[in-house]
Amino acid sequence: MQNSIKIPSDMSNIYRVERFVDKIAESLHISDELYGKVSVCVVEAVSNAIQHGNDYEVTKIVFLNCVCESDVLKFIIEDEGDGFDLNAVPDPTLPDNIENIKGRGVFLINNLSDKVVFENKGSKLTIHFNIV
Repeated sequence: MQNSIKIPSDMSNIYRVERFVDKIAESLHISDELYGKVSVCVVEAVSNAIQHGNDYEVTKIVFLNCVCESDVLKFIIEDEGDGFDLNAVPDPTLPDNIENIKGRGVFLINNLSDKVVFENKGSKLTIHFNIV
């Protein structure tokens, strides 16, 4: 099983991320429910890395790594951008932000995964899923 991929920052490469997640899910025989959560979170995180982290610069790479440790599946996504202020991401559940599309990806990742760790000012994140 391939545990990592590198993709240029072009949204047309999202299919590679989806295939990567599919292969991981198949090899670990994870449930359909968990597969859905993993797929949404990882695709969203890579999309954010391409769009916001690397500003669609195809010369910049998004790194995606998967690690399975006993009962935890981790996906590490890292871009070559400068990061962001996590506290400045708007809460999409607040009435003033309902129509705002910003912040929805981070919200989804935080709510569909079991744990998220942001590092390097947000240019690297590790998404944890319990697989027990």
